[in-house]
Parts: sequence; C-alpha cells; structure tokens
Amino acid sequence: MKNRRLTAFTYIFGMLTLLWSCDDFVDVQPINQINSDNFFNSETDYQEALVGAYDMLQSSYVNVMLSIMASDDALCGGENATDVPGFQEVDDMRHGIVNDQLRSTWNWMYAGINRCNYIFEFRDKTDFEGKDEVLAQTAFLRAYYYFELVKFFGDVPMPLDKRVNFGEAENFPRTPAAEVYAQIEKDLTFAAANLPLVQAEKGRVTKGAAQALLGKVLVYQEKFSQAASVLDEVINSGVYDLEQDYSSIFTLEGENNIESVFEIQYTNEQGAGFGCLQCSEGNVMVGFSGVRGYSGPIYRDGFSFCVLTPELAAAYDPADARYKPTVFDIEAWATEQAQNGVEVGWSEGYEHTGYFNHKYLPRKGETFQDPNLTHLNNYRAIRFSDVLLLAAEANSRGNLDETKALAYLNRVRDRALMPRLNLAGSSLTEAIYNERRLELAGEGHRFFDLVRWGKASEFISGFQTGKHELFPIPLVEIELAGNIWQNNPGY
Repeated sequence: MKNRRLTAFTYIFGMLTLLWSCDDFVDVQPINQINSDNFFNSETDYQEALVGAYDMLQSSYVNVMLSIMASDDALCGGENATDVPGFQEVDDMRHGIVNDQLRSTWNWMYAGINRCNYIFEFRDKTDFEGKDEVLAQTAFLRAYYYFELVKFFGDVPMPLDKRVNFGEAENFPRTPAAEVYAQIEKDLTFAAANLPLVQAEKGRVTKGAAQALLGKVLVYQEKFSQAASVLDEVINSGVYDLEQDYSSIFTLEGENNIESVFEIQYTNEQGAGFGCLQCSEGNVMVGFSGVRGYSGPIYRDGFSFCVLTPELAAAYDPADARYKPTVFDIEAWATEQAQNGVEVGWSEGYEHTGYFNHKYLPRKGETFQDPNLTHLNNYRAIRFSDVLLLAAEANSRGNLDETKALAYLNRVRDRALMPRLNLAGSSLTEAIYNERRLELAGEGHRFFDLVRWGKASEFISGFQTGKHELFPIPLVEIELAGNIWQNNPGY
C-alpha cells in the first residue's frame, strides 16, 4: 500500500488538531499541524484527508464493547467491580451523565464527523477525476458515525459540511433523531450511487456497504418496504456470499472474505497507550476480551471483559456450527487439551462465567509490541448474514414476502447446519429475531436489536422502559455547549 500523509483536523468539542502520517491505510502517527490555506490543492490532499476520516473508525471499538455489555449476552467482567467503572455501569444499567466510556463514544464519533465535514467544507476547492468517489466514501463515513450517535443518544447536534471548533458547540442544538436519520439516508444514497462494487484497497467502502448500511438504517426506522428493496440489491449483486465454514470468519486468514460487506481494518502497529486509546491502530477490544491469566496453546491472555452469559451458551443447539466459534468455554478447552497432554491455566476475573467471546479472542502471533492494545483482528461491522437476516426481518415484519423471508432465514441456518424451518406470521418473525442472536452474538448488535423490537426490558436485567432505550449525553458535553441541551429522559 502506498505511503500517505493524513491531514489536520480539529476534533469536535476541543479535541486536538493533528497532522497524521501513515504507510498503511489505518497506520497513523501524529507529526505536525497544517491549515486549509495550503491544503486541498490536489487529489493527494483529498485522499489523505479521506484516510484521516477513516482513521476514527478504529476508535469505534468502545461502541462495540458497550453494546455487547449492555445486552443480555454478556457481562462486563474485568478484574473487579471497579475495573473501568463506565463499562461496569452500562452492564448493570446504572449508568449516568458522568461516564468516561460514553463520553468517548460521543467524542470519537464526532471527531470522525468533523474530519468528514472538513472534506465537504472544501469539496469545491479543487477538481480532479474521481472526486465524486472520494466524496462518496466521505459521505458513507459521516453516515456511519452519525448512525452510531443516533443509536446511542437519539437527538444529537448535527453539524454538516463545516468543521466545529472549540467553543462553537453552543451554536448547534440537538437535531431530532428523525432528521438525523434523514441525513444518514441522504449520505448513504449519494454514496451508493457513486461507489464501485469492488475496491482494490481492502477497507475502503463499496456500493454494497453503502446499500447494506442504508438497509439497516431503514429497518431501524421500520421502513420495511424501502429496506427490503435496497437489501435485495446487495443480496443479488453477486459480490457477496456466506463463507462455507463459519469458524473461519473471525480468523486472521478470514479477514475481508466474501462475507465481509464492511470491515474496520486494524493493524498490529504501535500507536496507543492507556492514556490515548483512540490512538490505537490495533483492536483494543481483543486484548480486553481475552481470558485473564491464560497460559496454553493458540491464545494469549487478556483482561476478561465482555464475558458471555450461560444463557447465551445454552441458547445454542449442541450441533450448531456457530457455537464453538462464538462461545469459548475455558473449562471444556482445558479438558480437551489435557487429553493431548497439554496444560491450560487461567485465573477467574470478576463475574467469571467460564465463557468468552471467541470471535475476538487474542491469539498468539497476532500482536506486536503491546499485546494489550495492538491486536490486528478486524471488526466485521457488516456481514452478509446480517444483510440476509435484515432482509428477512423487513419482509416478515413488513408483510411483504414471507416466502423470501423464510428463504433468507434458512440460508443462514443451512450454513449453521441447523434444520430448515417452515414458519409464517409472528412465529417467523420471532425465529428471525432468535437467529440474529445466534448468528451475530458477540458482535455488538443484540442490545440495539432488543431496543428497537421493544423487548429490552424482557431480556436485560435492570433495563427501565422509557429511559434505557437511549444513553445519556455526557454532562461535560452539555456544559461545554453552554447548557443548551436537555438530557435524555430519566437522566
């Protein structure tokens, strides 16, 4: 991959302005400051700015961890009850307006948006062949960041096409979620119309990624007819298919495979410390999810966060091909290895269940310099099976085509070696809901699925209807905005 330098960006609400340098698509180091007077004068400048907009995707690991812990599929874990309090609070549904991890989600997603808006601010400064595709990738990224924000916080400030500098937050009232969703749809529609089906460089967004995210956004809004139409385009594009072997999807060799519609790229380059986790080029979630004190073959030890619940483990049929690639049973693994004369050791962390998220376990040979922070396991943000199940849901809940919904559902079950179903009506819809849990467990979708289905209080201990559908805007952000924003109900 050719060398690049990334541009300077003023992070929203007071983050630093930095110039980034990289020799890989996601490998960045701060080195200098620049300004727009001597930038956006060539295609190279726009491409470098675009890489900077991509870079904040790596920080979205915190969103994924919060989403996993908030669901009924996992507990926070860690070393003890005070290990990363913000995670512990979300897991227990006792989070409030002071929470460092929720503030990170807010800040880092807005940092990504600010970088995108910087490009749009100077979209007309210089013309070059292929600029529409650069803008299309930028539009996708802005939509992705705003979708994360609207899922977490509902109504959010929505600056567009212009950077927001420190002290300017009070100029942006909270925009109703419906308007934020409308802008997301607009950005993704533009992106899909101007992106290629396939990119030469792994990690860059494609037409299918834009359509898939648009379909998901439409399902979240219960616009089922529109969602079914756009998701069908992805399904019938001929670009994607299910990997035959589910266990291969989350391995290093399985990255960017035929099932990957959109994947956030990570490297094992050093770039972070615990004082700057958003600087990491590696997937921080992986080290955090590892078995505490582990010794033995294949895997590395970790901090035992995001431990899976016995209820999730019990939800799988023993013959389900997804069970072992999803649920790592440390005691079963130790027994299996002992039969081969290999000793496995571990220690029990807080809320130990014996079950860990196998999809994002740290593995030997996949880390560099700092094994806690520099894991190169990509985050599979949108998989083809997710697209199939969203399309099945849209067709079922929208009363559009139950035959098609059932076919999509059974296509996912076939790969899992599960028997085909023959259902209709509400039974079909419930089967699709259950399949999403089993297929996508440990990937950060379950909490928001339960919320949009109106089922969160049924499955999540401590969940208060009318409050916990949204997370609170961090108090410090409200104060920085001059207290012009009212917080979400119940906070």
